[in-house]
Amino acid sequence: MWINIFFIHVLIHINFSRDVNNTHSFPHYPQPLILILLYIFILYYKKGVLKKMKIVCEKEKLLKGINSVINGVASKTTMPVLEGILIQTNDKEVKLTTYDLEIGIEYIIECDVKEQGNTVVNATMFSEIIRKLPDTEITISINENNLLEIECEGSLYKLATMNPEEFPELPKINIDNSIEIEQNLLKNMIRKTIFAVSNEENRPIFTGCLFEVENNKLNVVAVDGYRLALKTNVLNSPANNFHAVIPGKTLNEINKIILDSFDTIKIGISKNQALFEMENCKIVTRLLDGEFLNYNNAIPAQWETRIRVNKNNIQNCFERIILISSSSIEKEKKYPVKISIEIGKVVISCTNQTGDAKEEIYVSTEGKNLEVGFNPRYFLDALKVIEDEEVYIEFGTNISPCVIRPVESDEYKYMILPIRMKD
Repeated sequence: MWINIFFIHVLIHINFSRDVNNTHSFPHYPQPLILILLYIFILYYKKGVLKKMKIVCEKEKLLKGINSVINGVASKTTMPVLEGILIQTNDKEVKLTTYDLEIGIEYIIECDVKEQGNTVVNATMFSEIIRKLPDTEITISINENNLLEIECEGSLYKLATMNPEEFPELPKINIDNSIEIEQNLLKNMIRKTIFAVSNEENRPIFTGCLFEVENNKLNVVAVDGYRLALKTNVLNSPANNFHAVIPGKTLNEINKIILDSFDTIKIGISKNQALFEMENCKIVTRLLDGEFLNYNNAIPAQWETRIRVNKNNIQNCFERIILISSSSIEKEKKYPVKISIEIGKVVISCTNQTGDAKEEIYVSTEGKNLEVGFNPRYFLDALKVIEDEEVYIEFGTNISPCVIRPVESDEYKYMILPIRMKD
């Protein structure tokens, strides 16, 4: 405000005098006029009129970048700029950034940058327009009214923009520990554990996965109070022991972005932040605070009854019987499936208000006969992500958890708590 008052004061005190021909007017001193012109320049600059940006990019590349960052956009916020995508140019690259103050995602696209610049545009509107345009080159620029113009063949859209200077910077992370792992391995580890993450916000520590490096092995653990999933992989290079709990939301986004390839991803951990870096993408996230479950003590070390079964056969049985047990969420909770184990066979049955179902399957058995109840959905979630041909299912008593694991590997374990059956 004081700048405006100063320039009004200068304008009032400019003393103009006419020349002898009465054709031009000039101030006696040019300095005030220069200041006024500078003031007008600053005003226009702040409004963005002098900020130019123009890029030409293939729709496929642009859409991949948008899809990679879109879920970093804040859904409920008092800062409208966080509902947008920050678009920045750098030589022959365009960087897209979103940040909801918990997870920040940057994605770099190679494209033809005609004019350098930066802006923020509403993420939802921008992504939907790009998604529905023809599969060809798209031109994006900022016009003289500071509107973002999107041109593609015969289509032209103009969107309001926001001040990029108001977009908060992603946190700078001082990495204490880090590892590198192939993207396909990390993708597999997330896929085999993320479904066991809790959705209950009253226990926030269980809404994420534990990343634990111990003895040069990476252990990823998820638990929701009813089941636990553990996936282990040996690291190719030496690493310090550490542990951190990564939010499930972040891991879901990472799993969408990383490729099923041998390219590596670097995971860096600081005191309260984590950084995931790939060739053209960077994801920053906060860590979850709290004490995670001691999973080694939770998983039973011994069993009293064990079956060895073809994975696809028992998965098909559960997929059929769940049609009865899951006719509604209420009925699934009230009527679990009963698993009866006898010598050489397993009987899976369910009875409720919808109807009755029974599946009988011949298996290899060890130990005692047993009757126990379980939520069939928890069995299916694990069986669907196991690629091995055969699995062990190990039981204790009818009130103790069971463990599912592949026959040929000890790198994956999945534990389920039983449900007490009604008489």
